[in-house]
Amino acid sequence: MTTQTISSPEIYQGQFGEFTITQSDRQSVIIYRTGLTIAALCFAIGSGLVLFYPQPVAIAALTPLYTCFSIALGVSLLTIHIYMAFLHRILQLFWIIGSISAFIFGHGDSQAFAITIYNQPLTILGIGFTFAALTGIFFKEGFCFNRLETKILTPLVPLLLLGHLTGILSTQAEQVLLGIWAIFFLIFAVRKIIQPIPPDIGDKSVFDYLKNQHLAKV
Repeated sequence: MTTQTISSPEIYQGQFGEFTITQSDRQSVIIYRTGLTIAALCFAIGSGLVLFYPQPVAIAALTPLYTCFSIALGVSLLTIHIYMAFLHRILQLFWIIGSISAFIFGHGDSQAFAITIYNQPLTILGIGFTFAALTGIFFKEGFCFNRLETKILTPLVPLLLLGHLTGILSTQAEQVLLGIWAIFFLIFAVRKIIQPIPPDIGDKSVFDYLKNQHLAKV
């Protein structure tokens, strides 16, 4: 006679009490990381086309690549674990503003989307919100896990965007920064894939505590 033993979920000790990690928690982390990986791949492919094959067909391909990048980033922002709900909502709002701006710019000009953005730097004031949300993820990951690549990406992203907006960067400098961004974004995504899942979930007792504090104020 065979007896089956069902292993009980591991209990973790948090700052405000014990908690367990559910299958739903793990799935949300997997979705979060999958979104980041897709976004990183789309960004790397698009950057590679810009840097090494700046032909009309490649420039046209940047539009669907950017769309895929933006959607994948949005999925990650839905499933990311951040203790401060207000900050989480701010990053999601940034993504929404950036996405709406990209849609308007993409359909309000006869030129390819990438050409419009590059030739009209003021458009960065719109789509830049999407990259502000991405920078928020880099900052969060750097703060939580002390990752070198995120410490590089956090200042690099606004430096490149604001540098192009103000015109203070040369074309060569922009190309170098774009290449560094693409490489370190890929490194970041790969390291997230192989990272253990529980650290990405965080201390669930903190989430419960903050939720109860909010309910007590309502």
